[in-house]
Amino acid sequence: MTAPHGRGLLHLAAALDQQAAFDAASYVGPAQLAERGALDFVTLGDTFARPGPDALAVLSRVAPATRRIGLVPTVTTTHTEPFHVQAAVATLDWVSRGRAGWQLDVSTTEGEARLFGRRHAAPADALWREAGEIAEVAARLWDSWEDDAEIRDEATGRFVDRDKLHHVDFRGATFFVKGPSIVPRPPQGHPVRVVDATEGPARRVAARYADVALVRVVGPAQARAVRAELRDAAAEFGRDPDTLRVLGSLVVDLGDGERAAEPGHGGGGPRQTAQGPLYRGGPVDLAELIAAWHASEAVDGFHLTPVEPHRDLERLVNGTVALLQHRGLFRTFYPGSTLREHLGLARPANQYAVTGGAS
Repeated sequence: MTAPHGRGLLHLAAALDQQAAFDAASYVGPAQLAERGALDFVTLGDTFARPGPDALAVLSRVAPATRRIGLVPTVTTTHTEPFHVQAAVATLDWVSRGRAGWQLDVSTTEGEARLFGRRHAAPADALWREAGEIAEVAARLWDSWEDDAEIRDEATGRFVDRDKLHHVDFRGATFFVKGPSIVPRPPQGHPVRVVDATEGPARRVAARYADVALVRVVGPAQARAVRAELRDAAAEFGRDPDTLRVLGSLVVDLGDGERAAEPGHGGGGPRQTAQGPLYRGGPVDLAELIAAWHASEAVDGFHLTPVEPHRDLERLVNGTVALLQHRGLFRTFYPGSTLREHLGLARPANQYAVTGGAS
């Protein structure tokens, strides 16, 4: 385990995205490599705007081939049924034995809306408000089964204690859900919620609901300001700001050999590109950047997207992460088994069991 840092442990995650990869097995090796580096979690992007495999289904395939690393697919909340979304994420948490998360995203284009034919495209503000409502109803549905609701009494033939199932009766702006869920409460209670909080409409949702907020920023001062804004907003929503992890998102190009970071890519910060902040240099300078930003309280860690998936992930794990571990800045093994434990987050109490909510 890492030596405790004065302001909290360093958290690291990596993206598994691959272009034109439709075989779920092609994601297993990279996930296992990231797990050998003891990364908190891996992400897999998804969108209705381009062809590709379903990220949640792919990571359900990756789950039995891994043991500790967190698995976070992108799940678009627009055009999808909230009841089905929460059940699928809960299932991933069961399949992975408590390692699931989900990155909430929205779909804003008319072309994507026509794929479903249910409604027209809507402004990002409205879609992110809906995403927040889906995050809320998902939590309620996960709590709609108390932890000991399953009794499996063969003598009486009773599978579940119906007094420990609860109707959520949630009415949002665009949907209504009665509940309870069809899936028992997930191992983590609530699978980890991740939101890219770079843009304004998503930032309020992240502050209110996210366990992990991703921010695409080009320097520690900007990162520090966004982190402070998110933590202040979380407090305004009645949350403990220390339950929100803010990770800087970088695209990384680690090249074929060790070299100094190019101008604009080193300790002074990455360079803004159309794909987001880009670091281009060697694994050693990337380790220096990560250590410096974390020590200055700019971020709680980093989410890194390799430019070349196989090459850069290998250099990230065997170079950058190994150096951070050697310096005592990052864990060398997983002290727990769930994603919440990796992130230092408690398992949420069941809101119905605590309050005695009626079914």
